[in-house]
Amino acid sequence: MASGGAAESVPRRAEATGPQAEAAEEPEGGSRRWGAQHAGARELAELYSPGKRLQEWISVILCFSLICFNFYNLLFYLRLEHTPSVIVGIFAGVITADFLSGLFHWGADTWGSVELPIVGKAFIRPFREHHIDPTAITRHDFIETNGDNCFMTLVPLANMAYKFVSFSPEALYETCPWECYVFALIIFITMTNQIHKWSHTYFGLPRWVIFLQDWHVILPRKHHRIHHVSPHETYFCITTGWLNYPLEKIRFWRCLENIIQGVTGEKPRADDMKWAQKIK
Repeated sequence: MASGGAAESVPRRAEATGPQAEAAEEPEGGSRRWGAQHAGARELAELYSPGKRLQEWISVILCFSLICFNFYNLLFYLRLEHTPSVIVGIFAGVITADFLSGLFHWGADTWGSVELPIVGKAFIRPFREHHIDPTAITRHDFIETNGDNCFMTLVPLANMAYKFVSFSPEALYETCPWECYVFALIIFITMTNQIHKWSHTYFGLPRWVIFLQDWHVILPRKHHRIHHVSPHETYFCITTGWLNYPLEKIRFWRCLENIIQGVTGEKPRADDMKWAQKIK
């Protein structure tokens, strides 16, 4: 896909593996900046609240219930003549999910603050923790890993379910290819953080996950390490990573940052660096 040329354009330290990868992410002074013992990482981890946990549980249960309901109905209305448009729709859904993962990841990494009401501790906090303790995500269970992504897909899933119970069979037949696109988009958004977690996991991965990573069907481990070279300003797409190289070539994220900084005066990743520099 895009990983070959991209890997050649980044510093060699982004290509290390295992313990070498952790060493590659240390600052030049030799003192470790990343890890669970980092002062900022400990403080951010303590902000994970029971209320947040409850929201994640509810989101996961509702999300997967709606996924099952919608998948059953999609299969019911699919016909053989839909095959070409469904294949195109699924591919477009994957591409769209990869772009949206990058857009959301870039926004949360680059702007905002943990101190923001509601969204700060609930949604920005995990991004700040992840940069100073990248392996924390590998210690998260399924609920904590996927709760936020499930929450984001609830509205489109509920909208799709509403169509299945209220539209006529003729209308559902006509819109089935479009709904397949939307469903593929929702599935890959839902699984994005699980895929992201796998990209940080070096032991115990199922063989089928490693196969998908090696063939760049989902985000490969080596590819994602490019993002974790400080100051974390590139390769934001974390579903498949297919769009990272072309977006980097056209300086997409840099252009957006320049526009926003010019309009607002806010410096990109200022809050991210504040947490990284905490020593107590």
